[in-house]
Amino acid sequence: MYGIIIRDTFSAAHYLRGYKGKCERIHGHNYSVEVQIEGENLDNIGILWDFNEGKELLRGILEELDHSLLNKDSPLGSLNPTAENIARFIFEKIRENLPPHLRLKRVIVWENQNSAAYYEE
Repeated sequence: MYGIIIRDTFSAAHYLRGYKGKCERIHGHNYSVEVQIEGENLDNIGILWDFNEGKELLRGILEELDHSLLNKDSPLGSLNPTAENIARFIFEKIRENLPPHLRLKRVIVWENQNSAAYYEE
């Protein structure tokens, strides 16, 4: 099995509904998103998938979230904008647009350098 990893960032504000503590108040993060993609076969020049195509796909999804209040101004809808729900949202959007010979393994969303959540199926 071969794999590639692409990363990008976005900035957004949110607050956690139903949470008791500081995170129930509006605050922001400079999120870092890591996408892990797998496949069985390389193309005729030895590439699983062009990094640039993956970065373009991820960038388009993150632009929907960038510089927004995730509770109100984002495509997350009524979901509580936890890192876990953001990871699943990004996972589903990437999976919809991934070439059929590839498998999306995992999406990791980092709120800061010490805290992350991921989604995989």
